[in-house]
Amino acid sequence: MPDSAAAASAKSDAAAAVAWLEAFGDALSRQDAGAAASLFLEEGHWRDILAFTWHIRTFSGTAAIREELARRLDAVRPSNFSLAKDRTPPRRVKRAGQESLEVLFDFRTAVGQGQGVVRLVPDPDGSGDLRAWTLMTALHGLKEHPERLSAARAGGDAFAREFGGANWQDHRDRARAYADREPAVVVVGAGQAGLAIAARLNALGVDTLLVEKNQRVGDNWRSRYHSLTLHNEVYVNHLPYMPFPPTWPVYIPKDMLANWFEFYVEAMELNCWTDTALVGGDHDAATGTWTLNLESGDGTKRVVRPRHVIFATGVSAIPVIPDLPGLDSFQGTVMHSGSYTDGKGWKGKRALVIGTGNSAHDVAQDLQASGADVTMVQRNPSYIVSLAEAQKVYALYDEGPPLDDCDLLAASFPFPVLRRSYQLSTAEMKRVDAELLAGLEARGFKLDFGEGETGFQMKYMQRGGGYYFNVGCSDLIVSGDIGLLHDENIECFNEAGAVLDDGTTHAADLIVLATGYLNQQETVRTWLNDRIADRIGPVWGFNDGGELRNMWCRTPQPGLWFTAGSLAQCRIFSRYLALQIKACEEGLLSPEMC
Repeated sequence: MPDSAAAASAKSDAAAAVAWLEAFGDALSRQDAGAAASLFLEEGHWRDILAFTWHIRTFSGTAAIREELARRLDAVRPSNFSLAKDRTPPRRVKRAGQESLEVLFDFRTAVGQGQGVVRLVPDPDGSGDLRAWTLMTALHGLKEHPERLSAARAGGDAFAREFGGANWQDHRDRARAYADREPAVVVVGAGQAGLAIAARLNALGVDTLLVEKNQRVGDNWRSRYHSLTLHNEVYVNHLPYMPFPPTWPVYIPKDMLANWFEFYVEAMELNCWTDTALVGGDHDAATGTWTLNLESGDGTKRVVRPRHVIFATGVSAIPVIPDLPGLDSFQGTVMHSGSYTDGKGWKGKRALVIGTGNSAHDVAQDLQASGADVTMVQRNPSYIVSLAEAQKVYALYDEGPPLDDCDLLAASFPFPVLRRSYQLSTAEMKRVDAELLAGLEARGFKLDFGEGETGFQMKYMQRGGGYYFNVGCSDLIVSGDIGLLHDENIECFNEAGAVLDDGTTHAADLIVLATGYLNQQETVRTWLNDRIADRIGPVWGFNDGGELRNMWCRTPQPGLWFTAGSLAQCRIFSRYLALQIKACEEGLLSPEMC
């Protein structure tokens, strides 16, 4: 398209976007929920992240949208809907197979500033009017409690010239010690989830203590298997406020990431106690505080009493050790994949790797490369996709908009649209990988493309695993360099290995259990108590509304919160979790809602 035509088209798109926003804002200002809902397609979707509902919820269909708006408009008082300043302008895109005009916008509510995304499509009635296919409204900040950034940052230049007084290091040491105060928030776990939420809370002025059971921040990555690198690209994987240097590799090695985490704690002035484990605790409903028992590696005990506890122990905190008949009689070495480091000591030995997810494949490939004779045991069908193809689900981050805009767009997809998008991308990956998949099936490998063929992203959000990004192990299975057994062909285990259904024994020196991890509900059961675990219910996986259960939101247990997921998920949703806690601290949310 010639430049003049492109400019005219962009101007026309911007005018259309402004017209829709003005009509929507006018309807809301008049508290006319019906008029506002009429600006949607009949089957349109509205995802709200705190701005109207103080929850993360999706409403589908104009009747549901109208009903929810009617409930909320008087208290929320939304206003000033306008194109987002200094953001990506309205543009034509294709999402989940649907052509639309994608618009980033700003607005205000009674308590803060909002940001949103609307995708406009022509009304099917042929009138030419644009209707909202999807709308997302998100609370971005609290107007009376902004993030302490730039000139508003904590301390300003106060530490530069305190002659004869405490310097910056003195202040940091005192803040970290908690000798004279209690933290408002304790975050359990200093991986990407814990660091992201601690940084967000710190920027909002909420006194936050991180506790990390390992000796050093980053050890949750540093101690994992020797060959591990991230399976998605660096462009997606930044932490809040501090993007990775542009010199970093596309796929980040585990130790590089671990060292960055350690640096991040210091650079972001986060209060962190390492070598410190949560060993028990309970909540006092009368005072609204927790009593948490902490213990350091040298046996030192400490009790802290925060108002909020955030479990940031990840989707993979407590290993699942399956009860396999006869395994306790095996005379070789048994370990969970979380304890596996490298295959150097297993050259010339025989290894069984039980499981066919990412960790199982990586462990098997590492053992094979180290000279071990490796066989994988498939317990359930798995989704296999080549690494390059898998990155296509993150294509949004390669379209050109800056990271903050991409994050807003990524959060804007309601579940039905997200599901359809994953179905389309999975079908394309399946087509491109057809030769590899056929080779695996010929070897007897059982394939699965997810519920409704929605692929690995939905598998991850539903169960935290069940897929593999092929970086070579699938090819080794196809070639026969790595063997394959099926769980149903193993009768039991004995002192020498796996007893098969034909009566033979598949001998082994090492058995690696790549069998996954327990739900975070069980983490709570282990570190707090059954009563609280039963009260909150499952964590992770989708609820009836298509949102992750108990994640980044208020839970049935007041003062208990969860965060987990990829670096991108932690970066995006840490903002919304931090805003809820700040709102609780400032009385914007009632105590029973916190």
